[in-house]
Formats: sequence, C-alpha cells, structure tokens
Amino acid sequence: MTVENQVKMNIVEQFEDIPTTCISDALQGMNNLSSAIQPLKEEYRVAGRAFTVKMPVGDNLVVLKAIREAKPGDVLVIDAKGDTYRAIAGDFIVGMAQTLGIKGIIVDGVIRDVVGIKELNYPVFCKGTTIAASGKAGQGEINVPISCGGVTIQPGDIIVGDADGVTVIPQEAEEEVLKQSIEKADKDIKRAQKVSGNREEILAYLDRFLS
Repeated sequence: MTVENQVKMNIVEQFEDIPTTCISDALQGMNNLSSAIQPLKEEYRVAGRAFTVKMPVGDNLVVLKAIREAKPGDVLVIDAKGDTYRAIAGDFIVGMAQTLGIKGIIVDGVIRDVVGIKELNYPVFCKGTTIAASGKAGQGEINVPISCGGVTIQPGDIIVGDADGVTVIPQEAEEEVLKQSIEKADKDIKRAQKVSGNREEILAYLDRFLS
C-alpha cells in the first residue's frame, strides 16, 4: 500500500466514529441522501469509499460485476433510479459482498430476502424490500459519477451511514470536512455536559437563542 493510500485509509477510519449529524453540519446539510434510504437495522453503521454502480431498472448483472471488482473496504453505492418494484439483490448476493470484504451497500432502490439479509448483520441501506427479482441483461456501468438519493457521488468519495441516514464527503473536501466534523462532535459533547439536567443552564441556553 502506498503512503497516499495509507493516508486515505486513515481519513476514512477517522470518520467511522463521527455521527452523520455532525458530518452533515460540516457539509451545511448539502450532501445527505434522501431520508427514504435507511439502514435495515438502526445499529448499522458504515464508512468507506464509494464504489459506484449505475444500474438500469430491473437489471442487476452490473451489481455482480461491482462485487467482483470492488476492493475490500469499499462501499457499494448503487443508483437504481429509485425503483421499488425489482430488488437489486437478495441475501445470496449480499452475502457474497460481505464475504469479499465490501463494507456495506447503499442503494437508491430496494432489496429482497430481508430476513436473510438481516441475519447477515451486514450494513445495507435502502428504500425497503420487495418480492420481485431483477433480470441480468448486462447493462449498466461501474466506477462512474452517479446520482443516488438526490446526491451526485464520484467514485472514491467517502460514504458514512448510520441510524440517521447517509451522507457523502467529496474527496476534494474530505480533510476540511473531517476537521469541522470533529470540532462539531466535540462541541456537542461539551454542550451536553454543561447543559443537560441543569435547569439554569437550560434556561440560559434557550434565552441566548430567543433574545
């Protein structure tokens, strides 16, 4: 691994424990995926670099290609055009992604075999579940700019998801966003320690905003 790749990996690791709310604040709320895209379990959390997938509605062969080409530590981010009728994958395909070290799957679309996927205990963020499978005609693209959940995502952008949703950190801004996100998280902790459970501090805090 090159020094440059090691630095990039370290940046991703530093985002792993920062709440998406703090990252969103650092991004001024501009890079959050649609709130319809949610984790299958609230405890799921994921942070990694985007391996992007542009998938035609109802044709998931490109998802298999992405699983084959992605590196361990990547997050599959799939533009499925918001379709909620045909699943981009079921538990068998998701299980393959997990085994190959892909950190999670984010999709503007739906999955199926929801019980089996939950049993994998593997981070999947999607718009819900369906019964219908996709076909495999062979269309689609990988590692290209996509739009997912209303946000433009470039291959290699940092993706962070948790119970509150998913946000995207552009590569060119990742160091500054990390700095501001850490500052926001520290500020929130200090505020809570000072104000929570203290009647006078709560009133003073409210008065500062209401005056």
